[in-house]
Amino acid sequence: MSYSNKLAYCVTDVPPWYLCIILGIQHCLTAFGGIIAIPLILSQGLCLQHDGLTQSHLISTIFLVSGVCTLLQVVFGIRLPILQGGTFTLLAPSMALLSMPEWTCPAWTQNASLVNTSSTDFIEVWQSRMRALQGSIIVGSLFQVLVGFSGLIGLFMRFIGPLTIAPTISLIGLSLFDSAGSSAGNHWGISAMTTALIILFSQYLRHIPVPFPAYNKDKRLHTSPVYVFQILPVLLGITLSWTICYILTVYNVLPAEPDKYGYLARTDLKGDVMSQAPWLVFPYPGQWGRPTVSLAGVIGILAGVISSMIESVGDYHACARLSGAPPPPKHAINRGIGIEGIGCLLAGAWGTGNGTTSYSENVGALGITKVGSRMVIVASGVLMVVMGIFGKVGAIFTTIPSPVIGGMFMVMFGVISAAGVSNLQYADMNSSRNIFIFGFSMFTGLVIPNWILKNPKAISTGVAELDQVLQVLLTTSMFVGGFFGFILDNTVPGIALCYCSVMINKQFNETDENDFQNAFMVFRVVDIVI
Repeated sequence: MSYSNKLAYCVTDVPPWYLCIILGIQHCLTAFGGIIAIPLILSQGLCLQHDGLTQSHLISTIFLVSGVCTLLQVVFGIRLPILQGGTFTLLAPSMALLSMPEWTCPAWTQNASLVNTSSTDFIEVWQSRMRALQGSIIVGSLFQVLVGFSGLIGLFMRFIGPLTIAPTISLIGLSLFDSAGSSAGNHWGISAMTTALIILFSQYLRHIPVPFPAYNKDKRLHTSPVYVFQILPVLLGITLSWTICYILTVYNVLPAEPDKYGYLARTDLKGDVMSQAPWLVFPYPGQWGRPTVSLAGVIGILAGVISSMIESVGDYHACARLSGAPPPPKHAINRGIGIEGIGCLLAGAWGTGNGTTSYSENVGALGITKVGSRMVIVASGVLMVVMGIFGKVGAIFTTIPSPVIGGMFMVMFGVISAAGVSNLQYADMNSSRNIFIFGFSMFTGLVIPNWILKNPKAISTGVAELDQVLQVLLTTSMFVGGFFGFILDNTVPGIALCYCSVMINKQFNETDENDFQNAFMVFRVVDIVI
């Protein structure tokens, strides 16, 4: 029996309007962790740790752009039920760019008592950094548009196997360990509780259904099992920890003195953000000023764009299978990649500090709900646009205590790292050649960026622009590891044994469901799949 026969609604079906809204909300909540994590991490490099109002505006902007890009992809792009959102593949080079000496945050921006968020000096500090990111993302996205609409993506996929993908994706997660540790270290008890709750829901309770009341004409009022722990483990874990922090704050269990350990776990630190945030906001292109372009930033973003394209190719095939659609033909894949490039261009123009990509967790949700209709994702896109317009929504997310965010990061970045390593199951790891390539790529991806960060003046070619390019590339772990993996895999004699890569290049002309699932795993980048 084909997979489409098991679906309640296939890709072209139109479910009742209320079901579209309910399932659309579910898809938004499934992608919630990845979408809000990106602006919260970027705020550290943008010197915005103590400006909750601007953080809320960034969250509203990324929700709005994600919704617009989702609608573009579903209507004009790959035309499959696949959600678009921020990507961690662009986060690594963005943070590398912001760590350069000229973009290091002034010391006074790290002290809450010295920060006046309405002063022109502070506004220029963070907006100048955002404009630098915007320009690099806009120019880098033009490359993705070119690759997509020209059909060059097929050429790239011939040379990229699991020994390139594994270190590239794993190092995305590993390179963010400092962000996770800094946030979690503000109160290890709260962060450990958040991590434990997410693990409990996603691993131990995932197969336990929760009865929910339902009604239809045949069964009348009855209960229907919903695997809520499998669908929303991150949201549930964060909400419970957030609530406990609120209770501990109300009863003054957490210290009220800023210099005491655990102070940052309080929920009233950004209480004024909710009152200051407007009910309606209208993010627009160029809201932070005219974007600036640097060669170093563009080259760094290109490394992330290539990784994002690899991820999306696998997601398209997975989404087609799970939604009851035939394998996407080459022209549809090209169109999807091209539209994603346009989405990244819009994200750069609006000033999210990030791009957009297809969300793997959304693909997984299709298999859980058995609803593969495009209209459900259209409803999700509209909902995200609405969330982006309501300023209070973004403000709510900025009040999440730092240790709770750190606990989420511990799980999220760990899963991203493991997802990269999982690609090695499609390489012959009994081969000393493949073991060497992967081990060397991973180790250099950790050693070189760490040394460059500790010795920022070591690169001095006499050409300032070249120094900046090398600085960004060599401090981006994802690029360093992926570069060595790519070069060695394509030059060292031997075979990587990547059957799934061959299948994807053949466009899945003759595959069964098991082969398809294997191929999907090879090219999956997990933004936050538990």
